[in-house]
Amino acid sequence: MSLRSLFLLPLTCLVLAAAGIPSEDLAAARSLYEARKLAEAQAAFEKLAATDPKHPEVNHYLGQLANRRDDPDKAVKYFEAAVAAEPNVARHHHGLGDAYGRSAQKAGMLSKFGLAKKCLAAYQRAVELGPDTIEFRQSLFEYYRQAPGMAGGGFDKAAAQAEAIKKLDTLRGRIAFATLYAGEKQYDRAFAEFDEVLKASPDDYAALYQVGRLAAMTGQNVDRGVTSLRRCLELPAPTAPNLPGHAAAQWRLGQLLEKKKDLAGARVAFEAAVKLDPNFTPASEALRKLNAQRNG
Repeated sequence: MSLRSLFLLPLTCLVLAAAGIPSEDLAAARSLYEARKLAEAQAAFEKLAATDPKHPEVNHYLGQLANRRDDPDKAVKYFEAAVAAEPNVARHHHGLGDAYGRSAQKAGMLSKFGLAKKCLAAYQRAVELGPDTIEFRQSLFEYYRQAPGMAGGGFDKAAAQAEAIKKLDTLRGRIAFATLYAGEKQYDRAFAEFDEVLKASPDDYAALYQVGRLAAMTGQNVDRGVTSLRRCLELPAPTAPNLPGHAAAQWRLGQLLEKKKDLAGARVAFEAAVKLDPNFTPASEALRKLNAQRNG
C-alpha cells in the first residue's frame, strides 16, 4: 500500500461514516410502518439501527413501535436518543411524552409523579416547538384534563389548550371542549358541542364516536348514541393511533344495547369487538360478564 493510500484511507472511512443510512432504506422502513406492517417495520428499523444506532429518525420510529406494543421503557430509551441527536424536533419530544406517560401508568406510586412531570415537560416542549400541530396540543390538553393539580393538571389549563386547538381547527376544538365538559359532568354542554361539530360535518367519525361514548358513560341520549356508533361502523376505520377504531365502537355499542336491555344485540357487538381486536380487554371483559349473567 502506498503512502498516499494510507493518508486517503481515513478520509474514505469518514466519508462512508458520514453517508450513514441510505435514504432509500430509511424510506422503505418508514413505508412499512405507515402501511401498519409493524413486525416488518420493526425488523427493518432494527437493521438500520445496527448501522447507525444514534440516527434520530431510526430511534424515533423504534420508539413509536415500542409505544405501540406497550413497551414504554424501550420507547423512553429510543426517544431520548432521538431528542439527544435532534433536540429541536418537536415530534421527538411528543413521542417521549407518550413514552413517559405510559411509564407513569405502569409505575409504582414513588415513581409515578416524577414520570408524570417528565411527560408534561415533554409535551410542553413539543407544543413550544410545534405550536400549530394539533396532535401536540391534543396530548397536552389530555394531560391537563386528566392529571391532578399537584401533577400540573387543571381545568383552566385544559380549556386554554382546547381554545388553541379550536383556533387551528374549529371542529377538533369543539370536540376538545365537549370532552372537557363531559369530564366535569356538564353533559348538556358536551352534547351541544358535538351538535355543532356534526352540523358542519355529519360524518365526523371522532364526533360520532364521542356521542356514543358519552351516551354509554352517562345513560343519556342512548338511542342517539346507538345511531351514532352504528354510523361509525359504516365509515372507514380511522388510521390515526389516537382515535378509537371499530373495535371500540362495537364495545360502546354493546354497552348501550345493554342499557336498552337488548342483551342479544349487546353480545353480538361485544363479540364483533373481540373479533376485530382480540387484545381489546374492555370488550372481552364485557363479553365475559354478559355470558356469566346468562349462565348464572
